[in-house]
Amino acid sequence: MTATDEELAEPALAGAAEPPPTRTRLAVADYLTLGNALCGFMAVWQLATAQSAQLATGVQGPMERSVLATAVILLLMAAAFDLFDGRVARKLGGSGMGAELDNLADVISFGFAPAFFVVVWGTLAGDGGAVPIAGAAAVLLAVVVRLARFAYQAPGDSYFTGLPSPFGAMAVITVVLLDPPILVGSITVLAIAWLMVSRIEYPKPRGRLAFTVLAWILGSVACLTAWAVDVPAGTALLYSGSSLVLALILVIPVYVVVTRRHGRGGGGDGLTVASTREG
Repeated sequence: MTATDEELAEPALAGAAEPPPTRTRLAVADYLTLGNALCGFMAVWQLATAQSAQLATGVQGPMERSVLATAVILLLMAAAFDLFDGRVARKLGGSGMGAELDNLADVISFGFAPAFFVVVWGTLAGDGGAVPIAGAAAVLLAVVVRLARFAYQAPGDSYFTGLPSPFGAMAVITVVLLDPPILVGSITVLAIAWLMVSRIEYPKPRGRLAFTVLAWILGSVACLTAWAVDVPAGTALLYSGSSLVLALILVIPVYVVVTRRHGRGGGGDGLTVASTREG
């Protein structure tokens, strides 16, 4: 090959090595992700408006049930959008900015919104000082760190590393709905924030498990609606469901650890849990 041929071949090779252009137009899955962010924003707006009105009128005590129920239902809708945007992207294709959109939406709905729940609860429930603020800040920072870690690490196949932020957000809101003493509630919120950035493994909601999670979301919406309109046994139903959520969050990682140890003790014959990391 002559020098002239080499000069002509180099641009052709350089052009062949260039990656294909990234799709920047919004895909169907991206609209679900934007729905996630919008629901988180609307939940914060609902709480902020109600808190401002309550403080302006000098009314003491917790917010009206309908306000809290509406805000929580909005965050449950955000969790539903977050549950299915990835599935839609895998089936219909996504855009090049889908992952970034998802992280930004998650910070709003599962970081800032539940943190704002804690701030409002601490303000209206009593003079908790800086303790509720510390809990709220821990939740927000835990979600930010978790999402940054997720973007940096290779995703796993079956398990999340640490409590997924949508479930962490629901756990924080559950604590607010149970309305424990300020110190107890704040310590519980700090523990949930730690779980989100821990190395404890949680199964991914895929296949039947994904539809089980969706059924849980719909059931939670029904319970919140019953509680908001003050139906008979609505409060007992809400407290029972909320306690179950917190119990599951604590029991699942214990089950994973016990299962792994059983698999190791049985020389590999028992059920083992794959050690994968994500988030």
